[in-house]
Amino acid sequence: MTAHPPGAAPAGRRAGAERVRDAERTRAEILAVATREFADRGYAGGRINEIAARTRTTKRMIYYYFGSKEQLYVAVLEQAYAGIRALEQQVDVEHLDPVAAIRELAALTFDHHEAHPDFIRLVSIENIHRAEHIARSTVLPDLAEPALAALGTILRRGREAGVFRDDVDALDVHQVISGYCVFRTANRHTFGAVLGRDMLDPARRHHQRTMLGDLVAAFLQAPDPRRAPATAPR
Repeated sequence: MTAHPPGAAPAGRRAGAERVRDAERTRAEILAVATREFADRGYAGGRINEIAARTRTTKRMIYYYFGSKEQLYVAVLEQAYAGIRALEQQVDVEHLDPVAAIRELAALTFDHHEAHPDFIRLVSIENIHRAEHIARSTVLPDLAEPALAALGTILRRGREAGVFRDDVDALDVHQVISGYCVFRTANRHTFGAVLGRDMLDPARRHHQRTMLGDLVAAFLQAPDPRRAPATAPR
């Protein structure tokens, strides 16, 4: 029987663990390169041969890890969405003041979308495909549910405190925040060419980030019961 130093794993176990780590590194590298390839060229234009050439692997190995081009594309989308969903769940929804919590959520989304333009391109491309690939994912519904639940908790606490209106739900607020942040990145070039303003201009970043928080907070503000509703014109 071969003796091993105290605390040392047998050679076979170490080799197995190293193979697992190598497989994880290879898979992560393929996903990183595929993200850029699909973001730049779309699903139809993305080439597995190009992804293989830019990684330390082969086309055959890519299919071994992911099964097909479409499955690789879906895995790229799942990873892209997992990043923003994880950030959304970092907000301390139970202890932060509801207004502060909703502002923090808006700021996190703003920062993420600016820092991950590939995510915005992938979402735009998948909408061109009418979400036909993303609809086949079994992972994404499970990613979305906790994030919406956290947002729902913020809204519930705000309503209970009397500071949030009660006629909107989590998807309404998600749409408002996402719409602002996606448009700012996705339409940067056309907006700049037509209207002459770079929406990602660093000099305007703080202003825009604050404006988003102001917009969401104002949208959610509960009506003042002391203020009589305006009379509709006759």
